[in-house]
Amino acid sequence: MSVRTAGPGRHVPLLLDSKFECFHQIMTRVCLCLFLCSPQASLQYLSGSSFYHTCGGTLISSQWVITAAHCIGSRTYRVYLGKHDLTAANEGGSIALSPEKIIVHPNWDSYNIRNDIALIKLASPVTISASITPACLPNAGDILPHQAPCYVTGWGRLWTGGPIADILQQALLPVVDYATCSRSDWWGTLVTTSMICAGGDGEVASCNGDSGGPLNCRNPDGSWDVHGVVSFGSSAGCNYPKKPSVFTRVSDYISWINTVMTSN
Repeated sequence: MSVRTAGPGRHVPLLLDSKFECFHQIMTRVCLCLFLCSPQASLQYLSGSSFYHTCGGTLISSQWVITAAHCIGSRTYRVYLGKHDLTAANEGGSIALSPEKIIVHPNWDSYNIRNDIALIKLASPVTISASITPACLPNAGDILPHQAPCYVTGWGRLWTGGPIADILQQALLPVVDYATCSRSDWWGTLVTTSMICAGGDGEVASCNGDSGGPLNCRNPDGSWDVHGVVSFGSSAGCNYPKKPSVFTRVSDYISWINTVMTSN
C-alpha cells in the first residue's frame, strides 16, 4: 500500500458453503486495516526453509481464496489467514494452510494482462471466526459508479521501491469509471470493461505486494463486497497521477468462480 508522504440481497451465494454466510458487518479490529481484515489472505512462497509474502488474496468461502493469476507460478505456496502482523510468528487467530489445488483462469493473458484471476482451494476448510471470515462477492455484472468509495487492503510496499509492510494496511481509493480510465491520457486501451480502476490522484495507490488482494466496496446497507482483485499499476511508480490502480472486476467472473468451486 503506497501513500505519498514524507518518506439488500446483493451478495452472491457461494455454492459450496451453504452453512456459512459471507461477512456483512463492519469489524472494529484495532489495526491500520480497520474493518476489512478478516477475509484478507497472505499468499506466501517457500524459499529455502522459510515462507515469504508475495501477494494478497481474499477468503470467499471456508475453503476457497481468490487472488490474481499473475501471482501464481511454479513455487510451493501456503495461504496465511487471520494475519495482521507478518512478523508475528504465533499470532492469535491466524492459521497457515497449504493449497489443495490452484486454478488460474484458462484465458489468463500475461502479455495484455487480461483475465488476471485465480482460485486457490485450501487443503482443508477453515473454521470461521472473528479473525477469519469469508468476504461477499457482488452480483454478476454489477458496475460501480464513478467515485464510489472503495478500500484496498494489503501488505504491499509502503512507497515505490520501499519495504513491504509488516502490518496490514488499508487505503481509500475512489473508483474511476471506464470512460475516464480508458482515455488516452489515463490508461487508454490497456484497460477493459472487465477491469476496475480506482485512485489515480498521485497520492495513494496499491503497490508491489498488494497484488491479488481485494478492492472492498461498501453497500448502502453497510455491508461490503469484494469488487476487485489487485492486478496492475504504473511502471513509473505506485503513486502516478492519472494511472490509477487497476483491478480485475470480480462481477465479470461470478459464473466462472461458481463453476470452478462446484466442479472441484
